[in-house]
Amino acid sequence: MTNEVIRVFVGADRSQQLAIKVLEYSIKRHTNANVEVIPMIDLDVPKPIDPRNGQRTGFSYSRFCIPKLAGHQGRAIYMDADMQVFKNIEELWNLPFNSAKVLVQKEIKHLNVSMNKDNTPQKRIKQCAVMLLDCSRLDWDINNIVRNMDEGKYTYEELMYEMCILPENEVGYTVPFEWNSLEYFDQNTRLIHYTDMGTQPWVSTKNPNGHIWFEEVRRMLADGSLSWEVLNGEIKAGFFRPSLVREIKYGQFVPGFLKPLFNRKNEMMDKLAGYMAHKAVYETKRIRNKAIREYEKKSSPREP
Repeated sequence: MTNEVIRVFVGADRSQQLAIKVLEYSIKRHTNANVEVIPMIDLDVPKPIDPRNGQRTGFSYSRFCIPKLAGHQGRAIYMDADMQVFKNIEELWNLPFNSAKVLVQKEIKHLNVSMNKDNTPQKRIKQCAVMLLDCSRLDWDINNIVRNMDEGKYTYEELMYEMCILPENEVGYTVPFEWNSLEYFDQNTRLIHYTDMGTQPWVSTKNPNGHIWFEEVRRMLADGSLSWEVLNGEIKAGFFRPSLVREIKYGQFVPGFLKPLFNRKNEMMDKLAGYMAHKAVYETKRIRNKAIREYEKKSSPREP
C-alpha cells in the first residue's frame, strides 16, 4: 500500500454531485490506501471569445486546472463523475510515467458490444476522461490555454482529444482500456465509464450495465453512506429520474423476462412526471449553438 495520499480530482457539474459520491464510495471500497476525492464543480475558468471553443460540458476545462490546484506537487488522477471503480486504484496510481508528464487511454475495445445499445455516438473516440498527471512537471495555466485556442493555435478537438498542449513524447498512451472501460463491463474491468449521457443509469432505464451502479447505491443506503432523503432530494431537483427509487427498491427482485415490462413502467413514470434527462446540459448546448451561429454570421465576409 502506498503511503502517499492518492488525489482524485473529479470533473462534474452540480447535477452529478451524487454521482461523485457513488464514484468515491466505489474507489474507497476497493482500496486500503489513503484516497482524497476532490470534486471540481463550477470552477472559475475563462470563457472563450469564440463560442466554438466553449466547453461541451460545464467541466471540460477543469482537468487543465489540476496541476495548479495540486500546488504543482506530486501526482494526481483526473476522472469524470460518471464512473464506477471495481479494483484497487493503486494500480492506476502506480503506472510509471517514464519520460511522460501525462498518461491517457491506450486504446478502445469491445466496440461491437458498447455500440450495440440506444443513444450511442456514431463512433467512439479515445478520451482523456481518465488521466494520470505529474503535477510537479506541468505548468498549465487555464487562462493561457483558452487564449491560445482563441488565437487559433489549436482547436477544441486537438486540445481535448489529442492533448496538443504537450509535445507528443510527453504524453504516454499507457492507461489500459480497463481503467476507462467505455460502456463495457466484464471480469477484467477496473473502471466502467457510463459515457453515453442519454443512457446513464441515473437518468435512463436503457443502460445494460445499469444494475451494477444500482447495486453500489444499495450498498451505500445499507451502510448509511447515502440516505433516501438525499437521493430523493436529487430527484426532486430534477437531476435523477423519478423512477430511480422504484429501481433501487425493487429492481433486483424482477426476473429477467419481466425486466422489459418493469423498465417500460419506469419510463412511463418518468414521462408522466415531466422528467427530462440532463435538462440544464441540453439547454446550455442550445444556447452555445445559437451563439456559434451568430458568431459565424458576424464573422463571415459580407458580399459587396
